[in-house]
Amino acid sequence: MTISRIPPPLLAVAALAAVAACASAPARPVAGVAGEPHLRNVRQLTFGGENAEAYFSADGKRLIFQSTRPGARPCDEMFTMDTRGGHLRRVSTGAGRTTCGYLYPGRDRLLYASTHAADTACPPRPDYSQGYVWALYDYDIWSADLHGGDLQRLTDAPGYDAEATISPDGRTIVFTSVRDGDLELYAMDADGGNVRRLTHEPGYDGGAFFSPDGRRIVYRASHPAAAQAEADYRGLLRQNLVRPTTLEIWVMDADGSNKRQVTRLNAASFAPFFHPDGRRIIFSSNHGDPRGREFDLYMVRDDGTGLERITASPEFDGFPMFSPDGRQLVFASNRHSATRGDTNIFIADWVETPAIAAAGGR
Repeated sequence: MTISRIPPPLLAVAALAAVAACASAPARPVAGVAGEPHLRNVRQLTFGGENAEAYFSADGKRLIFQSTRPGARPCDEMFTMDTRGGHLRRVSTGAGRTTCGYLYPGRDRLLYASTHAADTACPPRPDYSQGYVWALYDYDIWSADLHGGDLQRLTDAPGYDAEATISPDGRTIVFTSVRDGDLELYAMDADGGNVRRLTHEPGYDGGAFFSPDGRRIVYRASHPAAAQAEADYRGLLRQNLVRPTTLEIWVMDADGSNKRQVTRLNAASFAPFFHPDGRRIIFSSNHGDPRGREFDLYMVRDDGTGLERITASPEFDGFPMFSPDGRQLVFASNRHSATRGDTNIFIADWVETPAIAAAGGR
């Protein structure tokens, strides 16, 4: 078991986080976008900066997300808010960089990845001289109460441990780690014990979420087939970098068996999440843009059929998640930005059958 308490020098910082309720604006209705019939009553929940990876609590009443805010520290911190944009609270320590927050089902706790144990300063952004790359910072996974206190360390392996999400029964965490020399998926118990490896293919496996029944996992993967592609991947990995230009969506059983590729779009497809029916997957992809710059949300059946475009905004749309009852969709987008490059959190009512809704039915 790898639980450990927060280092003493950060206890005071954690205490500040526990009371750091922040001013927030209420949700603001925004104009819909043509070509998005599944989305109705779209509301903006954040207003400025870089806000992303907003994920629902099990009761659908609360969101956890990461944010770099104007006038604040220059790297992501972890926040919670309700689904109307109210009760905004910082729940990370205010040190290091954070990512990938999630709320424990049935428990008043949350988890996220943070670099604060390695360095309390913000880590430098990646060098894009080698093209567009993601930095693999020295994250570890931490658990805290809903105010950010009682901080407990769940992983302590050298290098990258992040992208953690939790099974619907609250018993299992799936996460990505470089601990064995490759970017693979692992599972561990909710307290950080009993770590087991789920993937073994060379390349990147990550961004995993459980199906609603907890029996399967959906994830993104890039497995270089050619020798030069694998050499490029390994060279970047030694620099703690990964190039996410080609990612496909995969599914597997929760124990790592029965792996199956869902998409074959030859694009950067990421952030997959199961629809509550357990048979459809929503994700973000630049599949529709020959230049590879515009990302939209897509839905596909878990057998790879029935691909449907969900968003049509000319800006970035990503990180989608359905509420547990399937009635709402939360996502991050550059739409309606006051400043170019801002990414904000939006929530919309989900229209399952747009044609019926347009005719006045349900």
